[in-house]
Amino acid sequence: MSLSINKEKIKTYAVSILVPLVLGAIVGVLTTRTMHYENLNKPFLAPPAILFPIAWTILYTLMGISHGMLKWSRLSTPDTEAIYYAQLIVNLIWPILFFSLEWRLFSFIWIVLLDILVITMTLKFYRKDKTAGLLQIPYCLWLIFASYLNLATYLLNR
Repeated sequence: MSLSINKEKIKTYAVSILVPLVLGAIVGVLTTRTMHYENLNKPFLAPPAILFPIAWTILYTLMGISHGMLKWSRLSTPDTEAIYYAQLIVNLIWPILFFSLEWRLFSFIWIVLLDILVITMTLKFYRKDKTAGLLQIPYCLWLIFASYLNLATYLLNR
């Protein structure tokens, strides 16, 4: 009995982690060809380009773990699912707007929407499972930093 429970738990977490990782990787591959990060005037504190895929891999993994925690413990509800997938979709569209389309100002407005969605998601997750919510704090902090980078990059490259 416990072996089947462990298989189901592993499956729940694996799917929850792989969905954002795979989707993020697909968007990364699609936008890499149009990224000209090295040619942009970058703001103070802008990290090297190599840091971004590392950070996003960690953040997508934490996102998936939190989602898996709620799914496995049957704490996931239609509203937590809706906010989770809404923020994931908005997140995945941002690099297309910023890098591929080069809509830097619109990208800033878009990332502010993402900030709001992720803070809302974090609070909803926290109310259901404190650990699931706390695991999203690095994501919130990174997005605030990314919002600064987006706005500053827009201002420096108008």
